Amino acid sequence: MTLREPLTRERIIEAALHIIDGQGLGRLTMRRLGDALEVEAMAIYHHLPRGKEELLDGLVAHVAALTADTRPLGGEDWRTRIRDWADQYRARLIEHSGVLPLLLTRRNPVALTTTDRSLREVLRLAGFLEAATAPAAHTLLSYLIGHAALEARARSRNDPDTTVDWDRQFHAGLDVILAGMLTALL
Repeated sequence: MTLREPLTRERIIEAALHIIDGQGLGRLTMRRLGDALEVEAMAIYHHLPRGKEELLDGLVAHVAALTADTRPLGGEDWRTRIRDWADQYRARLIEHSGVLPLLLTRRNPVALTTTDRSLREVLRLAGFLEAATAPAAHTLLSYLIGHAALEARARSRNDPDTTVDWDRQFHAGLDVILAGMLTALL
């Protein structure tokens, strides 16, 4: 007899993410998820009482939460810290691009809370005025999510005529935003 890993909220979300990454958001059903977890679909509701709605909110929170490094900067340039985080966040969003439509359309304000707080802390450490940290973090997140959505859409089309250098375009846009943010330090 093979022992099965206990069913947990985290395991359910990971399995749903695996389905979306491999087959697309439209293929995610509670029955398919139950099959992937080797449980009856109804067992999932014990961990997610609101059902699919709670699952979708959990997927958004899982993918959207990636905190920036909030340790003291020391001699490190704050822009390097933000760039490093931005590269990781973009990679995460592209890796799980099937969740991007949910991130753009679901009302789940807490999904970005920890990410937003960490960005604001890095900016505070860099000397930004408190009033400037919220709009700066919002701008960064908006750019990253928007760019990832456009990039994922273009990549999903597999258009051989598309010669966009997404890395170069992403970093050029990020540099423009970071340069503009310098005015908040003045």
